[in-house]
Amino acid sequence: MAIRQPVVSVLGHVDHGKTKLLDRIRGTSVQAHEAGAITQHLGATEVPIDHIYKMCKDLIGNKKFSVPGLLFIDTPGHHSFVTLRDRGGSLADLAILVIDIREGVMPQTIESINTLKRSKTPFVIALNKVDTVSGWISEEGRPFVLSVKTQQDHTVEEFNKHMYNVISQLGEHGIGADRYDMIDSFTKTVALVPISAKTGEGIPDLLLILIGLAQRFLESKLENAEGGGKGTILEIKEERGMGKTLDMILYSGTLKRGDTVAIGTRGEPIVTKVKAILKPKPLDEIRDPHDRFDSVKELHAAAGVKISCQNIEGVIAGAPIQVVKGPKDPAIADLAEESGIKVVTQEKGITIKADAIGSLEALAYECKESDIPIRKYGIGDITRRDIVEAANGDRQNQVILGFNVNITKDAEAEMEKQADLKVLTNPIVYRLIEDYVEWVEDSKKQTESDKRSEFAFPAKIKILPNCIFRASKPAIVGVRVLAGRIQPELRLINAEGRECGKIRSIRMGEDALKDAKQGDEVAIAISDVTAGRQINEEDILYVDLIASAFKQLKALDLTEDEKLVLEETAIIKRREEPFWGM
Repeated sequence: MAIRQPVVSVLGHVDHGKTKLLDRIRGTSVQAHEAGAITQHLGATEVPIDHIYKMCKDLIGNKKFSVPGLLFIDTPGHHSFVTLRDRGGSLADLAILVIDIREGVMPQTIESINTLKRSKTPFVIALNKVDTVSGWISEEGRPFVLSVKTQQDHTVEEFNKHMYNVISQLGEHGIGADRYDMIDSFTKTVALVPISAKTGEGIPDLLLILIGLAQRFLESKLENAEGGGKGTILEIKEERGMGKTLDMILYSGTLKRGDTVAIGTRGEPIVTKVKAILKPKPLDEIRDPHDRFDSVKELHAAAGVKISCQNIEGVIAGAPIQVVKGPKDPAIADLAEESGIKVVTQEKGITIKADAIGSLEALAYECKESDIPIRKYGIGDITRRDIVEAANGDRQNQVILGFNVNITKDAEAEMEKQADLKVLTNPIVYRLIEDYVEWVEDSKKQTESDKRSEFAFPAKIKILPNCIFRASKPAIVGVRVLAGRIQPELRLINAEGRECGKIRSIRMGEDALKDAKQGDEVAIAISDVTAGRQINEEDILYVDLIASAFKQLKALDLTEDEKLVLEETAIIKRREEPFWGM
């Protein structure tokens, strides 16, 4: 049975050279057309085996492979990779993780590694920008194994320093990697291929490793299944003269013009007919074709194409597409299950939104790992309805996490009315989770602060020796705060439970203070007492607490010293009132 070309996804941190690498392989300049030279959309490029033979001739001579080529997918980031899936997990057969040799492992690199681990996708590492190593002498398109032999010793030493730093960083994330020409077992060690996307050095080595891995380990997986085509939607686009079109990857079987297909939506799959199949020329790509697409009647996997259908209402990125016999084909039920979003919800929790099925599930997975409950979820931008519904939850769950989505104008206007609602967006999942955790911690601190201002908190002070500065009206004494925090207007009691006046003011030198915390030594003015009568040097005084606040105080996040003072205060109060605070 003939084997199809493997699907290869390219991942990595922003600006580490993903698109530039593909531009070098196919001889194009897609990156120059992207906003800010950063990939904005998914793309797919077919690289035929003859082109690979040409690029790798210095390494392989006349050797031939049964793999017909490689189908590369360029993604805006790791989040798009998770939208590319089939029934077995990831749609990609192989992946390239691009890492800048000087910058090393960065946030999106870590995210990409986690994604690759979850999807169990075999991958190689393209260690990019070797041309930036001090003293490196480049030669256009030269294999790395030949290039490294021509470098001076101090340059190789500098190169090795950077490379082994990256290998060490990868090890911290559970990835055992080594330079590809030094590996004994490719099943145990991830191949690291030094390259320069700018000069083309190392690209032949990279292509050869990908073809070799595909042929050696993936041949049975690449056997092209007979029958109706199966694929994944990359993007929905508006094309002049055609209306809305679908960019897709066909990963199995055959797709023909006129075929009836079922496509996943947010609800039930739609059943429609294929009006046109537009295929980029080899080494060209869907996103930014140099030549016109070829209109084809029939397409065999694996391929990246643009299709036009009679109806694509409700279709979403990441949705499956499959050739069916008609509206009652049993395969539609399977497709509906595959399209279904697998997110566990709870009665109380936050709202999450993402740009595609896979990225939503990736966010939900990270929430679960961090014990963040989810009440509602959805695909697409954050809308006014999302804001209103989230604002109806209990205060701690009035939160929306948005992964790679925007906030609509209506939603922004509604947010201004919802003071307690928090909306967090980020294109990096784990950063989004970190932002949420940080916000929760800040909210807790604010809540504690608010509650401390509602009623007195447990605190204990000691009147210092030789520090009675005025006896009365008001008494002014020097004290050390032994535990908790004191503020003006708090009433004091002594260890026998007798009232000892009210704190009128707190001063440190010439400065009036709003409060004083544990460890501070300050002067306080106390009304309604006379030093030498109700209070004396070295007396221990407590903040007087009300019984109704006792249970609330016990439930709060008190320090160990505050807990101890709270219990001491309860013992003092219960001498007069045995059931105080119970």
